[in-house]
Amino acid sequence: MNRAFAEAESQQSRIVAKNSSGKRSKNEAEKPNPSGQPADGDPAAADAPRTPKSRKSRTYEGVLSFERPILEMEDKIDELKSLASSTHLNLNGEVVALEERLRKVTTDIYGQLTPWERVNVARHPERPIAADYIETMLDDFVELHGDRLFADDGAIVTGLARMSRTGADGGSDSVNFLLIAHRKGKTVQERLLCNFGCAHPEGYRKALEKMHLAERMGLPIVTLINTPGAYPGIGAEERGQARAIAHNIREMFSIRVPILSIVIGEGGSGGALGIGVGDRVGMLEQSYYSVISPEGCAAILYKNADKAPEAAAALKLTAPDLVALGIIDDVISEPLGGAHRSPGAAIHNVREWIFDSLKGIREKSLDDLLAARHDKFRHMGEVREGADEPEAEDADTKAEPGESDDAGPDPEPDAAS
Repeated sequence: MNRAFAEAESQQSRIVAKNSSGKRSKNEAEKPNPSGQPADGDPAAADAPRTPKSRKSRTYEGVLSFERPILEMEDKIDELKSLASSTHLNLNGEVVALEERLRKVTTDIYGQLTPWERVNVARHPERPIAADYIETMLDDFVELHGDRLFADDGAIVTGLARMSRTGADGGSDSVNFLLIAHRKGKTVQERLLCNFGCAHPEGYRKALEKMHLAERMGLPIVTLINTPGAYPGIGAEERGQARAIAHNIREMFSIRVPILSIVIGEGGSGGALGIGVGDRVGMLEQSYYSVISPEGCAAILYKNADKAPEAAAALKLTAPDLVALGIIDDVISEPLGGAHRSPGAAIHNVREWIFDSLKGIREKSLDDLLAARHDKFRHMGEVREGADEPEAEDADTKAEPGESDDAGPDPEPDAAS
């Protein structure tokens, strides 16, 4: 690979030297060169190393530390492609080999992520958010505003949506539903307007108001969860934040239409549960869902927010952990390297999950649907003491043949004894 670089650079230098006249004016010759590199036309340029003009320098400040090897390899691949384009050298073999190595490195890194690293992937600034799903996934969307009581909260977006897909047989399949999603924003200004995805009470009241509208219209409901938690400010508390969330949770158990909930990024605390009671709950592979953020948990339990990685591991907040615990139903796969590397592929997977899940849910009667929804959440967090302990084998503890198991308690001891 180094030989290919050297050959390409040498060829590029010869082309520059050949096309230059080799003559400069006195002013040009005496003009200082602050870069320290030989100028074009200078005979010394033929022997000087040169950088392809198309190469982009990338700073690695702020990137996830475990992703740096991936980014460095991507830059090297881009550099090779740019070099091949500018010098007309055939570097396909080197590019293919490097791309294969990149896939292997990415697979290894993302196959061994710790819970805390998954939390950081879920918070990646380039991860697709509600606006991306609305723009890419939906054919039509009509936003519905306000809670009819106080204000229109920008942290939660609601609206009537239409989505379609083409089946394997060439046929078209479409579905209409109510979409409710946490909205974070992309620019600083948008994030401030959306309160960074932390909803106020009016946001949850707006969501519930639109759920009842969907119930009257017979439309299924899809919620996209992506919030670090509900807003904990004084104003929100004064307007009944806790009651608004609790009211939503209670009411969602009785909404007589199918409900799907999907964690697409952060699923923090009651802020997520306020729109998270669904007949089926799915999570993107690198998202998290937890009763509290790892930093908050570490500050409370360890009195040190720096212990967030340990708290993340203890919280069991990753998708595989939550499937095993029965908190969620499905893990929605992400493209290799996370949704931020290929947002379109991640959004496609979410769309397919919605279609497939709605098809299965609609086969149930509404009464059965509500009963199953209630039982699903009612049985979360069951603890069976001694369930994993082996049964006692002591002969003294075994009942004699013919003895009844319900013989009742032993008689009270005699007072004299």
